[in-house]
Amino acid sequence: MDRPISRRDFLDGVATAVTCAAVPSATVPAAHARTVPRARHAAARQERRHPARAQGLRGDTPDAVAVPHALRDGRFWRHAGTPEATGEHYDLVVVGAGISGVTAAYTWTRRHPGARVLVLENHDDIGGQARRNEFHPAGRAGPLVAHGGSGALYGPQAWSPEGRELLDDLGVVPGRGCDTGLYARLGMHEAVFCDRETFGADRLVVPRSRPAAEWVAELPVAERARQDLVMLFDDPPDWFPGLPDDHKKRLLAGLTYQGFLRDVCRAHPDVVRFCQTMPSATWAYGADALGALDAWALSGPFAYPGFAGLRLTPERSPYNSPRVAAGRAAGQADAYCFPEGNQALVRMMTARMVPGYAADASAEHVTTTAFDNAALDRPGNRVRVRLSSPVVLVRNDGPPESARGATVGYFDGARVRTVRADGVIMACWHGVIPYVVDELPAEQKEAMRRAVRLPVVHATAQLRHWRAWRDAGVHRVRFTGAYWVSAELAPPVSTGGYRCPAGPDEPVTAHLVHTPATPGTAPGDAAAAGRRALAGTPYAALEFGVREQLGRLLGPWGFDPARDIEGLTVNRWGHGHWCAYTRPWDAFHPGGPTPAHTARRRFGRVAMAGSDAVPGGDADAAVSAACRAVRDLENVR
Repeated sequence: MDRPISRRDFLDGVATAVTCAAVPSATVPAAHARTVPRARHAAARQERRHPARAQGLRGDTPDAVAVPHALRDGRFWRHAGTPEATGEHYDLVVVGAGISGVTAAYTWTRRHPGARVLVLENHDDIGGQARRNEFHPAGRAGPLVAHGGSGALYGPQAWSPEGRELLDDLGVVPGRGCDTGLYARLGMHEAVFCDRETFGADRLVVPRSRPAAEWVAELPVAERARQDLVMLFDDPPDWFPGLPDDHKKRLLAGLTYQGFLRDVCRAHPDVVRFCQTMPSATWAYGADALGALDAWALSGPFAYPGFAGLRLTPERSPYNSPRVAAGRAAGQADAYCFPEGNQALVRMMTARMVPGYAADASAEHVTTTAFDNAALDRPGNRVRVRLSSPVVLVRNDGPPESARGATVGYFDGARVRTVRADGVIMACWHGVIPYVVDELPAEQKEAMRRAVRLPVVHATAQLRHWRAWRDAGVHRVRFTGAYWVSAELAPPVSTGGYRCPAGPDEPVTAHLVHTPATPGTAPGDAAAAGRRALAGTPYAALEFGVREQLGRLLGPWGFDPARDIEGLTVNRWGHGHWCAYTRPWDAFHPGGPTPAHTARRRFGRVAMAGSDAVPGGDADAAVSAACRAVRDLENVR
């Protein structure tokens, strides 16, 4: 457990990262230079050119969030000094280089060829939470590629016209290249790990296609709980006898799934504990926050039992959350297209806008082509992407109703620099915009602050092989109460010259998810408490948790974490999953108006994008918001 892992922390160690959390980013390399060998600096330069290769702590690192947090806390401008103009002028400045921001820039350049566009991003890579993690195991021809956040397209059959048009333009065919039957052919299944944190003992249970009574008998729960679970899976009664379909759905809309199990089904407490983490990996919160109506819409084999006896019509209810409604309309959920997940979309768009960034911008070769981040901000390019440049001010040049341009200020690590633009698109999390666009109306600021984002942590471990997974007969495991709520082998996606690991003797990546939201409170409060807990968790604890939990899961089949984990990247997202508008938490849903309707209003030369503006937590929402923001600005040109 204590053997070294081949990795490098973003700031070369937890202690350094914590110390530098409040230090302006430009001071970090100079101070760091006195304490690390020259070889480490070469590695750091390489990581800046190829951020996907960096391991250790990624995502919302202290370096990435120090300036936004200083703005929030009212500390930034006391020390920032007077902004200095760069003299640069652009047709469009986009704040945020995630899916929505890059889509906005891409859409603008297609509609306005020759436009000068600047994209500003506070992280050290493009994509936002759509992150690429890359490993180079010995003996493999080419890297192992994995995602570090946004991994799949959700319900692409039900995407908006703008979303489908973008996929067609990029040549993306949802699901193409994913060998969905690989693990099944090897006798591997989804499973649940009843952990000692929940039930006092560790036990792996693999339902497969067995009758519920058979696999439930293996759970370390009370006998009454076993009886309740078999009933809920196999033959639940009609909990609301005599009521019409729409009335039943309205009743479910007023409950969480936990409340449904506890108060309607009167299930044993062990049943409630067993089901708590069922939604966690997807929704970033548990059964205590997931709406019962959404649980019904998502129910299926080995998921969200208890609804069959209600005999509800399959039509979705207007009370379902937009994400659930879209997935139900699509007839499927996730479609995996690329090993690196949705960052491939961002890279393809960027490669088509920025000369020299990529050797090949096609969907077939995006995973294996060479990328060079040094090309992103070359002065000669019409489209430039400036990384590690958090935006700190955006203002209209004059009254919003008559302004002909705007000024944008960003922190370059030493000072605030300003550029001018004919228009600005804010494609960042809405919660930060009130601190940047200070002149926004109070009503709009308040609506933006209601854009709740749930914290989530994605860990990607590079393994020597996956024989223990094969021998255990599992490829994806849900934990009932341990720190990491799920662990799964990488989706078997091949594309172009990239081939996914096809045999258990090959190196592979495993993906783990931790959802810090504190159970038992409304999602917004749960998210805030979870972020506080996450902020105090050092990387070393996250790394140890990955080793310890995989050891508990797979140790009986010969897995040794010290020997078999060869690399690790942890992507920490303090403001990660969008918190869906849903019952029972949001009384305005579905009739509206929603906070997003107010938050996304154009403010002079400043338009609002980002998935918070739609709202929705998937790539389609980000694309739709970007296209709407482009139209908003075009209306005032």
